Amino acid sequence: MVSENLLSSSKRSPTTPKFCNSFTTRSLVLKFISHLEKEGLGKRKRIPNGKSFCAPGPSIDVAGDITIAVDGESFLLHKFPLVSRSGKIRKMIADAKDSSISKLELCSLPGGPHTFELAMKFCYGMNFEITTANVANLRCAAEYLEMTEEYREENLISRTETYLNEVVVQSLEKSVEVLSTCELLPPIAEIVGIPNRCIEAISINACKEQLVSGLSHLDCNSESTELKSTCLEWWVEDLSVLRIDYYQRVICAMGSVGVRLDSIVASLMHYAQISLNGIEKCQFWNPVRMKPSPSMKENHQSIIVETLVSLMPTDKSSSIPLSFLFGMLRMAIMLDAAIACRLELEKRIAFRLEMVLLDDLLIPSVQSGDSLFDVDTVHRILVNFLQRVEEEENEDCGYESEGIGSPGHGSLLKVGRLIDSYLSEIAPDPYLNLQKFIAMIEILPDYARVIDDGLYRAIDIYLKAHPLLSEHECKKLCKLIDCQKLSQEACNHAAQNDRLPVQMTVQVLYSEQLRLKNALSGGSGDGFLSQRISSGIPSAAMSPRDNYASLRRENRELKLEISRMRVRLSELEKEQMYMKQGMIDKSGNGKTFFTSLSKGIGRIGIFSGPGGGRQQKSGRKSRGSEGKTGRSRRHSMS
Repeated sequence: MVSENLLSSSKRSPTTPKFCNSFTTRSLVLKFISHLEKEGLGKRKRIPNGKSFCAPGPSIDVAGDITIAVDGESFLLHKFPLVSRSGKIRKMIADAKDSSISKLELCSLPGGPHTFELAMKFCYGMNFEITTANVANLRCAAEYLEMTEEYREENLISRTETYLNEVVVQSLEKSVEVLSTCELLPPIAEIVGIPNRCIEAISINACKEQLVSGLSHLDCNSESTELKSTCLEWWVEDLSVLRIDYYQRVICAMGSVGVRLDSIVASLMHYAQISLNGIEKCQFWNPVRMKPSPSMKENHQSIIVETLVSLMPTDKSSSIPLSFLFGMLRMAIMLDAAIACRLELEKRIAFRLEMVLLDDLLIPSVQSGDSLFDVDTVHRILVNFLQRVEEEENEDCGYESEGIGSPGHGSLLKVGRLIDSYLSEIAPDPYLNLQKFIAMIEILPDYARVIDDGLYRAIDIYLKAHPLLSEHECKKLCKLIDCQKLSQEACNHAAQNDRLPVQMTVQVLYSEQLRLKNALSGGSGDGFLSQRISSGIPSAAMSPRDNYASLRRENRELKLEISRMRVRLSELEKEQMYMKQGMIDKSGNGKTFFTSLSKGIGRIGIFSGPGGGRQQKSGRKSRGSEGKTGRSRRHSMS
């Protein structure tokens, strides 16, 4: 006796075939035979035991007469409902050598047994709901079973296509849901075009939504960060459920239809946050550890990083947050991503290096036996920045950009202060190689530093942290300091610093003597400035291009010299203030003028004392802001 619940989901032994549910055997077969009678295919008869059968002439028992196996699961079914809807099953039965074949096996059916069960319900005329969760599986299964209009009108292919066209592609959310279900489907999904239609629908609906909410996006251009994030959260979260290859195709489609770049960037950031969350917690920062072979998960995450970087807008001036770029760069280094991926991130960072914070540059090193920080990466970033500055200068055709406040020169000065601070941070690293440290210093041109106080501080910290350096290495390192570019405070400290070579101390004392001499005589370096100006006269024997390059070089030197003069002027103003104070206190304590001046200068802090000058104020402000973030700064002590 056949069970009453066909296609039931109740428990059964592995050898027991699976039957249909929702209808009893009697009502199910009676319904199908009634349909056959209307078409003149057979007549319905009843037998005492309650079984139904269908026969075109003589009576034929229509109880389950064929077993179909799908991925190891068996279904006891009837041939007539199946061959009337499925071309594949009809051909399999017709091509069988045995006309009374009772068992078939369907291999690699899309969606597996569950989807086949729904397709059989459709063949039997049972009602079930097509949803975004099963429509892709049903469409692929219908294609596999050849359930076309050739065998019956409004067959399963037609019904699923109607749902896709009238329901799925009209909604961005439903298109994302259907696209996510295609990840586990075989290549037949691409053949029937489900992913392409969903991707196109997502991009078009996103563009429509962007146009509809145009007023909200205009408000997003305001200073309100909270409002901007609210405007950009309407679809970025939906896309984070997609596999990386489908996500890549969606973002490319969005870019082609004109979706806003800031929306695409927000989606990239959200996807990276969801898919790469927790990587840094799983990485152990140990400079002497051996790098293990990457796991399958790490390889997948590396592919995600490389894909997200490739999807970034080509316009490097776009508003991609620097914190996100540095985060992706750290991920790329940890996961050993492709070199092209890391170089692209480094170039994007170099394009806005003047806006980078010091903490962003402190990238941990993952190489075994290397320094604590990835100095090589920062060095490459700095090389890219200098190349960009040089290219911009070559593109200029006039002298408008060569003023004292020109953007190019101002950016270079900011980067110079940033690198000096970076050198001070990495200097105490006991694993830091001397050649790498020197390379970081030498790469910046002379005109990138107005004063060498920051450089002197970094070198002093390095000498203190590496007491085993030879005398030759100490001399080689200290030669990089220009004593004439040291401030009064730095000279005062260097003159008493026993870590410096004797030659360096003599140079500092000599430059300090010249400074005091000029201060007492009222000189301000006019002779040096006039020498620079006279040396900038172009020669008639030089080509126009060489003349222009020479003038630009001399112009830079003049700007640098003017900045130095401003620093010297601020120092003279301080000295004048202490002179006046000494004259006031002279009658009370009996001190001489020079004693008062010496003590006044001695009270000044080594690197953080009060002073004038625009450049010094900027440098103190930077260090002050860093202090507020909680990072303790290292100071050299003599």
